[in-house]
Amino acid sequence: MLFESGAIVLYIGERSETLLPKDAGARFRATQWLIAALNSIEPFIMNVALIDLFYANEEWAKLRRPGAVEFAKRRLSALSKSLGDKPYLDGDRFTAGDLMMTTVLRNLKHTDIVTSDKRLAAYVERCTARSAFKRAFEAQIGDFKEAA
Repeated sequence: MLFESGAIVLYIGERSETLLPKDAGARFRATQWLIAALNSIEPFIMNVALIDLFYANEEWAKLRRPGAVEFAKRRLSALSKSLGDKPYLDGDRFTAGDLMMTTVLRNLKHTDIVTSDKRLAAYVERCTARSAFKRAFEAQIGDFKEAA
């Protein structure tokens, strides 16, 4: 059994050339973006999400949130610049990096922090509009509904 979302995505990617291309350069870039999502973006997004979802009424959280948002926005600005006008992080091809990055960015869907950047808003929309995403999301929600 595997744990950790990055390890699970890499495991699935090994079975899907869509997620982890056979071309070495494209494969390394997909892996790089997957790790960037988890290490360079997620900690700063989760900082804001944790404040909003668990500590919103705490005085320290009210004081900390503006700085956390500012830092997350700096990270997101760099991501937006890297994305540029490409549909996906590595150009025209959706990879494991996009899967992980979209998952991380969706952690702030209760805010306009990601969607206020037009490029990132369009990117998340493109990634979540994919039929594979919709099927996986429905399966995941189905498990939660069944357990409720």
